Formats: sequence, C-alpha cells, structure tokens
Amino acid sequence: MADKLQEIEEIIGKYRKAGEILSTVRSEAKEKIKVGASLLEVANHVEQRTIELGGFPAFPCNISRNDEAAHATPLAGDETVFGEDIVKLDLGVHVDGYIADSAITVDLTNENGDLVKASEAALYAAIDTVRSGVNTSKLGAVIEDTIHEHGFKPIVNLTGHGVGPYLAHVPPSIPNRHIDHGAVLEAGDIIAIEPFATDGAGIISDGALTEIFSLVGKKPIRLPAARKVLKEIEQYRTLPFARRWLTSDKLDYSLMQLEKAGIITSYPVLKEIEGGMVSQAEHTIIVTDDGCEITTK
Repeated sequence: MADKLQEIEEIIGKYRKAGEILSTVRSEAKEKIKVGASLLEVANHVEQRTIELGGFPAFPCNISRNDEAAHATPLAGDETVFGEDIVKLDLGVHVDGYIADSAITVDLTNENGDLVKASEAALYAAIDTVRSGVNTSKLGAVIEDTIHEHGFKPIVNLTGHGVGPYLAHVPPSIPNRHIDHGAVLEAGDIIAIEPFATDGAGIISDGALTEIFSLVGKKPIRLPAARKVLKEIEQYRTLPFARRWLTSDKLDYSLMQLEKAGIITSYPVLKEIEGGMVSQAEHTIIVTDDGCEITTK
C-alpha cells in the first residue's frame, strides 16, 4: 500500500512539474507575441525552452489566429509574422509522459478584449464548479451560460478533455455547451478545461492546411522513405508531432502513405465556419474531493 501511494505521489509530482514548466514558458512566449514578430520564432522558443527546463513538448506549439480555433502551427522555414491578430497560444508539456496543457489568447487587434474575457471567464467559472462527484454536463452548462452572458457563442463542437500518460486527449470530454448526459468526475482525475468563444456561428470545420500528426498504429509499410519517416516519428510515441520536426526525404509523400495505411492520423487546422473571431482559455487541473488543483496556473 505504501509503495502504491508513493507511486501515485510521484506521478502527481510529474504532472505538477510539467505544469510549472508550462507556466514559465507560457509567460515568456506571451511577451514575444507582438505585431511583426515571427510565429516560427515563438513556436521554437516554446518547444526549445520546454526542453531546457526539463520537460518535452506534449504536442507542437499551436499558434492559431483570428478565425482559426486550433491545430495551426508554423511550417518549416515559415516567415509569417503576427499582424493585428487575435492569437491563441496553446502549448503542452510532458514529464515522463505526464501532461500539462494550457492556452491563452493575446489580442493584437485591441478590439476583441470582450471576446478574450468571455473564454477566460468561462474557464474560471467551470474551474470553480469542479469537485469530485460533479457531472461534466454541469461544466458545459456553466461554460455556455458564461460565454452567452458576455455576448458571444461557445464553439459547440470543441471540448476539453482528460489527459493520460503519453496521451493528450482521453475521456472524459468536457463540453463547452449544455448536454443531457456527461461523466461524473472523481478525485484524482486529470482534465483540461478549454472554452472557446466566438462572434461567429459557434461551429468549426476542417481547414485546408495540415501540419500536425500523431502515430496511431504500427503495421508494415513497403515504401522505404515511409519506413524512414516512421522510424523518425516513433520517438514521439502517441503524442502529436509537427511536420517541421521531421528531416527525412520525400516527407510529404511519406506522410501521405503512412496516413493512407492507418499508421498516422492528421489534425487539420480548425476554422470557424462563418469566419468569426475565436478566443480560447485553458488550464489543466487535478480534481479533488472539495475542488481542484490547477497545475498550469
């Protein structure tokens, strides 16, 4: 029993360390998000600084702008700079596979402060609702109601999620809207709550660009170039990776073949269907008997 308790404490300690690293990196990166600054430089800082501080990226640094809600990350050699954008910075850190996941929105338009506040207020209203025994449907209702009170809509087909060892998304889903049936939270659950608010329709769909992938299964692949890419991506286990992290030849064709074979899956950039502006706020928490602990504060 003592050994089991010690193991649990060690695991919780790794979640906390990942959160501490993320908090530092998030703060540094936020200061770098300015009109004229390079998206790639911000992403590189997030990922390299994470490693310097003793963690590893749990997924590629997401920098989604304006009507993009998620899954946007710079390309290799990307020369794109920030304009007067509303910027979602979503970053993940893991320590031995134990993940911290958090997001903030930086308003470079100076016109969308209320939209930013809507997702932030919804996040903290949901956090205030969390405790062991609470149903996730209640969190969804609180999130939707709070965003509506600020004059915006939640993105209804995006959710928060649990996190597990080397898995960035596991049950339970944390809805951003009213639902009839959810899951009951228990003490010790690790979840990421992430409301998205928009002045658009409140629905996202896949965009044309895809730069993020993850390994979902292993099976034989005939193409030598694809086998080489597969060997390169195995180091990321089940966690997402960016195309720009890879150095193999014939990369685009190899990734296409690996996806066609069901060995990897892709994550297209997600965009608001009416072109509405989107804000996001996210923290990872540990559910307790009487509330929760925010690991990414």
